[in-house]
Amino acid sequence: MPHRLALIGFGPVGQGLAHILQTKAEELRQNFDFEAQIVAVCTLSKGSLFDPNGLNIAKLLELVKETGNFNRYPDAPGLERGWSSLKTIRESNADTIVEVSYTDIATGQPAIDHCRAAFEQGKNVVTANKGPVALAYAELTALAREKGVRWAFEGTVMSGTPALRMPLTALAGAEIRAVRGILNGTTNYILTKMEEGLSYELALKQAQELGYAEADPTADVEGYDTLSKVLILANVLMGIPLKKEAVDRQGISGLTVADIEAAKAMAKRWKLIGRVEKTSGGVTATVRPEMLPLSDPLTGVAGATNAITYETDLLGPVTLIGAGAGSVATGFAILNDLINLEREKR
Repeated sequence: MPHRLALIGFGPVGQGLAHILQTKAEELRQNFDFEAQIVAVCTLSKGSLFDPNGLNIAKLLELVKETGNFNRYPDAPGLERGWSSLKTIRESNADTIVEVSYTDIATGQPAIDHCRAAFEQGKNVVTANKGPVALAYAELTALAREKGVRWAFEGTVMSGTPALRMPLTALAGAEIRAVRGILNGTTNYILTKMEEGLSYELALKQAQELGYAEADPTADVEGYDTLSKVLILANVLMGIPLKKEAVDRQGISGLTVADIEAAKAMAKRWKLIGRVEKTSGGVTATVRPEMLPLSDPLTGVAGATNAITYETDLLGPVTLIGAGAGSVATGFAILNDLINLEREKR
């Protein structure tokens, strides 16, 4: 029986997942005994559709590309239009809610409310939204456990690169004493270009032209995006109920070409580092530009790539490098979570 999905949001990530499900359907059936069926899609800008018998993925992608909405999706027996996100979550026949709505990073809404509603209805949640995990991890984990459902969120830290699943499985048995990483591709791209000689302003403009940075880049360049990921890493991997107020945050907007050149003269390189570590007095967490020596494994990570180092008691430092953003990469993270939900159910 297909795993029925309701997508809350159908931006680049939702479309990335839909594209993967369409193009790899037969491979997923043969290799993983996994079959997914999108029964609902709900968005603020494109419209909302629900068909208990499944929506046509190719048609959804075609309409969004050609018209930007679902208005011309063909009528069919049982098709419903215009449902709100909460109605879709509560009344659709989906097994799992894929929560990829546009969410306020400061409040975690509306994604937190979407997760609550799904759990209350006995439905799993897979999300790429940082807000629910960063700001309501303990509450939502307890609610999912109480209702006997699962929630998964691999895509919240490094997109499709398994920054959470890898340490939770492959490092099981080792204590993770500290985590530090380049967790934002936009800022890493800007710093790479500044090292090549561009000013901060020109590097930012180039990042915006390439789609790495938003028109308002504050969340990236001032470290708020990285801060959210530090909270997730602390809560999920280290069992530390870290709050955002406890993180000392500083962005990269104050760095100049002179700062970059000074680091070069010392055989170092600037990186925006998100860091959380256990100390004798508790825990220390920061987001700030750091000058790293060229021998550090994070120093050689250039462009929009992300990287993370886990400091462990049994293995020492373990570094993971990979894509930290992108519609297909994050769509893959959601797919991987869905496949693992099916495996656990069996």
